[in-house]
Amino acid sequence: MIDSARLGLPEFAAGHVWLVGAGPGDPGLLSALALHALSHADSIVYDALVDRRILDLARPGATLDFAGKRGGRPSPTQPDISARLIRLAEAGHRVLRLKGGDPCVFGRGAEEALALAAAGIRFRIVPGITAGIGGLAYAGIPATHREINSAVTFVTGHSSRGAVPDRLDWDAVARGSPVLVIYMALQHLPQIVERLLAAGRRREEPAAIVSKATTPAQRIVVSQLGKLAAAAIGLETPAIVVIGEVVRLRDGLDWIGASEGARTLPPPGPPLATPPPPTPPPPGQRQRS
Repeated sequence: MIDSARLGLPEFAAGHVWLVGAGPGDPGLLSALALHALSHADSIVYDALVDRRILDLARPGATLDFAGKRGGRPSPTQPDISARLIRLAEAGHRVLRLKGGDPCVFGRGAEEALALAAAGIRFRIVPGITAGIGGLAYAGIPATHREINSAVTFVTGHSSRGAVPDRLDWDAVARGSPVLVIYMALQHLPQIVERLLAAGRRREEPAAIVSKATTPAQRIVVSQLGKLAAAAIGLETPAIVVIGEVVRLRDGLDWIGASEGARTLPPPGPPLATPPPPTPPPPGQRQRS
């Protein structure tokens, strides 16, 4: 598949576990180490978000073991998954734990690595392209632009209990970053939008949702923050939400649409002004708990 020796890639030894990010979907976004692991693993324990085209790259004879966790559906528990990885490694398998996106960005990779370390199992963490970067790039929305934002904040919209994260200071998030990228937000999008508006974000602020990013089923909806929950109706998960002035750049950076003849990229416009900070909420108005 790749010239591992020429690249100086490490040996995937028996009894070891590699926690590998598979990226947001497009197999072309896999790293060399991810391809190396796919071509050598004996057992591949994979998530629900791993694209089938990536699993097809596994070496002949490798065992594919589904361990996906999807909200609202029967799923293996995290301790069960970690125990499975330990058992396979102790049996002498080369174990590939394949996760969508990056294993350590809202992906529970750290939990699994800690369990492996406690059991004395050797492991390696292989980063992947997270959907909050790769998905936006495929939508023609950059995470940063030097004339717009000097910071970007990544947030999960789904706590371990399946609710809107209540340990997150939504007021601080709303005020502290010009661009917000929210993972796993569709289920609770009305509540999240309400909290951001209550904290001072503008209703007319540009916002977008990227559904099934980097896959053939990718769908993008561009709207405004105040209308985003209604715009999300009918979209499928997984999806990434982005809020901020960078969304306007999609008009000139939709490279997939341009390559398919759907639109022509306009010439670069004048530098964009830095957007004003969010308006603070009226006295006494706070986020709901």
